[in-house]
Amino acid sequence: MYVRDAKNREEVWLLDHIESMGLDETAFRSRDYVVAVDEETGEKAGFGRIRVHKPDEESAADVCELTSIGVLEGWRERGVGAHVVERLVEYAGDQGFDTVYALTGEGAYLAQFGFQRIEESDLPAVLQDRLAAKRGSSDPDAVPLSIDVAEFRMPQQLRDAFKRAPEGRGETGDEESPEDFGIDPDSATYKYDTGR
Repeated sequence: MYVRDAKNREEVWLLDHIESMGLDETAFRSRDYVVAVDEETGEKAGFGRIRVHKPDEESAADVCELTSIGVLEGWRERGVGAHVVERLVEYAGDQGFDTVYALTGEGAYLAQFGFQRIEESDLPAVLQDRLAAKRGSSDPDAVPLSIDVAEFRMPQQLRDAFKRAPEGRGETGDEESPEDFGIDPDSATYKYDTGR
């Protein structure tokens, strides 16, 4: 099992799973995502995103948000989400961010890595607006959390579960299908509105 950058051809796959899981797809860009993959079968197991916000004020610094973490049904409880989160926090640090924010109703899950609840008034302005929008759409229970990148920790049981993740999985392969490219195989038409 490993976590890698999403590929352009995975946009439709990501959008399908984001929609089916009821996750936030605001300002979707596949290049912001990572995908967890079983190295033996090529099966995709989960995904997540780092979204960089550029504040309106020139004096304000960019802000990094962890969002849209999803693990496919058969892969839950195997450490996949934990490793997606770990990779995204590493990427944020590599991009020069000291702090990563999350706006989620799943605060207990992120707390195990060191994320802490913060006051809404302590959020950068761009994320205060985002929190209000998120509560009104995809996550009514969202609360603000943050972590200092250097404080991230991975619980050993999640690291061990990730190492064992392929156990008991069926062979699926990583062959491309029409749906990878947004084509509905039943009607041979494009699944998403292209504006034409």
